[in-house]
Amino acid sequence: MEFTGFIGLLQLFGIFFYVGLFAIGGGLVAATFMQQILVDKYAVLTTEKFYSMLAISESTPGPIGINLATYCGTELYGPLGGIITTIGEVLPSLIIIILVSRFFYNFQKKPAVQAAFSGLRPATGGLILVAMVSVFMVALLNIPLFRETSSITDLFRVKSLIFYAVSLLVVQRFKKIHPVFIVLAGALFGVFFL
Repeated sequence: MEFTGFIGLLQLFGIFFYVGLFAIGGGLVAATFMQQILVDKYAVLTTEKFYSMLAISESTPGPIGINLATYCGTELYGPLGGIITTIGEVLPSLIIIILVSRFFYNFQKKPAVQAAFSGLRPATGGLILVAMVSVFMVALLNIPLFRETSSITDLFRVKSLIFYAVSLLVVQRFKKIHPVFIVLAGALFGVFFL
């Protein structure tokens, strides 16, 4: 296992319950929270390990936030950790859906409810943008950037940058190619060339 800090199973459940409760906007928002907590705050996963896990979670079928939560828990505590983190991630949504389904129809036209949803849209967009930029930087740039380098190419992961450019060209040129093939090509590229 590749972690430096320590958190218990109950604390792990609490972390993923928190992520599931506040990650409004989907899996990339949840991934941002997970990265801030597991990598930055508690240092139980390295940045490289986390983003490798994120890439695999994006490549596998299912919701990315739940895939990543399960993967993180399994990486830290085996199958029991995967079950704990998955339950922690899903439980807030389940509770909220049950409550909202009972009361939302009566409150959906209220100005306060509409204002809350209007405020959530740009905040969610910002969180998704942060996740996108983080993944982009880790995938294509050699971090840390502020070190002495002998050339400009030392700042970039050249193989990854070339694959990214070729993938972009293929997607633009051949619009009928399904994106799943690009994802599979990216997974194979990561396994065999990185």
